[in-house]
Amino acid sequence: MSIVRVVSYNIHKGMSAMGGRESGQDLRLGLHGLRADLAFLQEVQGRNDRRGTLNAQHEMLAAALRLEAAYGRNAIRRDTDHGNALLSRFPILSHHNEDISDHRMEQRGLLHATVKVADHEVHCFVVHLGLFAAGRSRQIEALVNRIGSLVPSHCPILIAGDFNDWTNVLSKVLVERLGVHEVFATAPRGQSTELPRLRDSARVLGQMLKDRNFSPLRQGIGAQPLRIGAGGTIQAPRPPRTFPAVFPWLRLDRIYQRGFSVRHASVLHGRPWTRLSDHAPLLAELELP
Repeated sequence: MSIVRVVSYNIHKGMSAMGGRESGQDLRLGLHGLRADLAFLQEVQGRNDRRGTLNAQHEMLAAALRLEAAYGRNAIRRDTDHGNALLSRFPILSHHNEDISDHRMEQRGLLHATVKVADHEVHCFVVHLGLFAAGRSRQIEALVNRIGSLVPSHCPILIAGDFNDWTNVLSKVLVERLGVHEVFATAPRGQSTELPRLRDSARVLGQMLKDRNFSPLRQGIGAQPLRIGAGGTIQAPRPPRTFPAVFPWLRLDRIYQRGFSVRHASVLHGRPWTRLSDHAPLLAELELP
């Protein structure tokens, strides 16, 4: 039996939530405290020729955390590039980045890495899907096709990242076609944490409004209980709210698994996370038989 701690985090290119300062040092400290075995990171700068402190972020984080790293370059600019990265405490056996860009304005990739966990080969997919629903559907189709053609049915799978799926239409596709499950849907009751208390979120938001001219989405938040569906059936909770980090409302970030048992799942709120990125990170503790 192996216990695997998994983090999924859009690190906002190593810049603070409002983009006003670099967050690399605090990001290293924050991730170190999580003791992650696998970190699925999005918006990682692989190259920055203008600011050396933002260059090769996957290598910087891997060295600080003593993890192996795989990087998939997606968006290429004149002086910079960024994409997805996987940091792993386990040996990375192979990795490949597939271009799943739907149009020239959004360069997206699918980073597929295989890691060795005890006697298992675990297939890890770091994703950052597009902003348009039609494009996300095509990108999910590319993910399904890749897994269908390259991943044996007995192999464990982890898929994590920023899905930009605020309408939550992709979970059903992934469950039905890949047999994966979102970790919050299968975490033990009482062991998953989605949102802070409303008064705490209001306090943080109030402080942010004092600090900067910031205009969040004008909507409230509340805990997500089990829902009663048609015919009185109990439905699993929706994926957690992760964006914007200071006042989470949209359900953008996910961790899906196949072949694991979920021991715990949580969204990380409050300091330092509200200062490090515009997304809140996800943390899941999984058990591999």
